[in-house]
Amino acid sequence: MRILRQGDRPEVKSFHGLVAASPEMHALFPLIERVARTDISLLIRGETGTGKELVARAVHELSQRNTGPYRAVNCATLTGELLASELFGHVRGAFTGAVRDRKGLFALANNGTLFLDEIAEIPLEIQPRLLRVLQSGEFTAVGATEPQRADVRLVAATHRALRREVAAGRFRADLMYRIRVRPLFIPPLRERRGDIEALTWHFVDTFNGRFRQVDGIEEAAMQALVSYRWPGNVRELRNVIEGAFAFGEGDVLTLDELTPELRGEPPPAEPVELEPTLADQERSRILSALAETGGKRAEAAEALGMSRTTLWRKIRELGL
Repeated sequence: MRILRQGDRPEVKSFHGLVAASPEMHALFPLIERVARTDISLLIRGETGTGKELVARAVHELSQRNTGPYRAVNCATLTGELLASELFGHVRGAFTGAVRDRKGLFALANNGTLFLDEIAEIPLEIQPRLLRVLQSGEFTAVGATEPQRADVRLVAATHRALRREVAAGRFRADLMYRIRVRPLFIPPLRERRGDIEALTWHFVDTFNGRFRQVDGIEEAAMQALVSYRWPGNVRELRNVIEGAFAFGEGDVLTLDELTPELRGEPPPAEPVELEPTLADQERSRILSALAETGGKRAEAAEALGMSRTTLWRKIRELGL
């Protein structure tokens, strides 16, 4: 079996953390440079794992705001209340647990760049407040009455089409037009096959010396990598190479070190989750009640709506 060596790797271009050999990505790099020279709001479109945050950082580093702060948040990871606090800050006593004033990302990113990843996930009740700060530069912290000002360039990203979200009533049209002044589209990895081999060698360089030293890649392994569709894009490829480094041995990365999907094998069957029995449900209810009352059985019995005698009997029957 032929072994591919470092000398067989394709010629690549590195651009602010983005590594590519494909013409599709090479055509994207000058677009990033041009849009970075402006101060307009930017929307980055691309599937999960394509490198949207790397593009956002490149825009900041190439812009006139590069001496200012760069802040980022994934909007899909926070509830509406927490996201409002994260973006606009809050004052002491604004909600339970707000024991002191806290600055939000708009204040922290003043004179810099704020990156909002997965912006399509922002709840509808937050969207008018975001629109206000983009239009006027003013925002009000949660629980406050006096507005504040911030000079922030917004870079947003999403894997969803915002026009569809507007049509479905999940996103405001006026906010979409404010954000989508200039969209940039990152093609998925399956549409730029020339980057798969380049990125594989890049991640080999990244992990060399951490778990093992790899000097070659089995040709069959590279063929499997290049022919795979990569639903998780660059992030998935990185994870696959890291896993091969961790679980493999020797100085050659081989096909059998890759995941089952890349070897053409079906993934392991998921364990069957059995429905909880009535006894399981009752055991869970009793344990929760005991936990909430600090183990005080009289209070737990009252919370469960049963007598103390019944609770004692059930504790014995259920082996608690």
